[in-house]
Amino acid sequence: MSFVKNGVNTQPIVDNVFSISRKAKEAAKKYGDDKVVNATIGSLYGEDGKLVALDTVYDSLKHVDNRNMAAYASSFTGNPDFKDELYAWVLNGNSKLAHEVIATPGGTGAVDMTISNCLSEGETLVMPSLAWGSYNLMAQMNNINTVKYDLFEGHHFNLNSFKEACQTAMKSQARLVVIINDPCHNPSGYSLSKEEWKEVVAFLNECSKTHSVVLLNDIAYIDFAYGQEQAKEYMATFDDISDNVVVVIAFSISKSMTSYGLRCGAAIVLGQSDEVIYEIKNVFEKNARATWSNINNGAMHMFVDVMKNHKEAYNEERVKYVKLLQERSDIFVKEAKEVGLKHYPYKEGFFITLSMDNETRDKYHEALMDNLIFTVKVNNGIRVGICSLTVDKTKGLAKRMKDILDTVA
Repeated sequence: MSFVKNGVNTQPIVDNVFSISRKAKEAAKKYGDDKVVNATIGSLYGEDGKLVALDTVYDSLKHVDNRNMAAYASSFTGNPDFKDELYAWVLNGNSKLAHEVIATPGGTGAVDMTISNCLSEGETLVMPSLAWGSYNLMAQMNNINTVKYDLFEGHHFNLNSFKEACQTAMKSQARLVVIINDPCHNPSGYSLSKEEWKEVVAFLNECSKTHSVVLLNDIAYIDFAYGQEQAKEYMATFDDISDNVVVVIAFSISKSMTSYGLRCGAAIVLGQSDEVIYEIKNVFEKNARATWSNINNGAMHMFVDVMKNHKEAYNEERVKYVKLLQERSDIFVKEAKEVGLKHYPYKEGFFITLSMDNETRDKYHEALMDNLIFTVKVNNGIRVGICSLTVDKTKGLAKRMKDILDTVA
């Protein structure tokens, strides 16, 4: 006898990130923090080894009126000023498409909303084989299948594999829904070039001649891209989508504002006309009402205040950490190249992922932990969270990891 819907995966969830992170913390207590490398964490940490919480963000939040903190938002799709400021911040003038904004609980809410409402049970989601694990989980919980494309062909985006995955999904359904996590891909740190984006859009336009197409662009880490405003220029390519293509941008205030626990973000729906996005907007609105009802009002007030009154100070403080992240990644990438430690193409972002087959990965992961280096296993790789490592702990890490790999490979 079962008490849940038919076909749903009832196996207990195993969160490898949190379980390995706990082991790292236990090791730090036993051996001392200076002896342990905890590269499991997916949040930004400072050189003091503590979670970064931007002063401009939390000074603003602390000055939000108590009644605004306590009140419901003015709409279950988000406060109007919040939606306006968020759209302006994310698109930065790079698109003229019709748009709608629906506030969500973090970028996660925007991703799940798109998957669960744009595909029916038994249909297929197109996603990268190297990806954030929750995409798979969201598909499973909605009884949706997945077909995966290889992210890389050499050091570039694998457009051929992407096309093949889309064509496979299109054989059995009338809609095509694809995920591209870009820029600052989790977990590789890759970002598509504007030319690569043009090729993607051109191909999806071809697909739209026979299928409705939804492009889900997960931009969780975009505000830590090394090019900053330049990193948003690729969005201009969306203006070339056909009438039968809709883009959903999943934006995360969790990352951009270092406010992971406030759970605030948005789905930005883009299309060639109001009529094109009308259906998806209505369904998303009802999904929001039926699922979470209301988004954190204090977080939305904080975001508006920062954008209107403290943007320069916020940018200055945030960019300081962008440069710190770049310093750490430059060290790791340079030293990895020197010692021959192979990783997927990295351009920017929180993570660098070593590339290897899964059998080697499993043995290597254990060997790393035996040497007090804690990382996260992903498909065909080991994820290194440089976002949480100090510069000192980053120095020499690639050589240590290569020496350990040589003992198990």
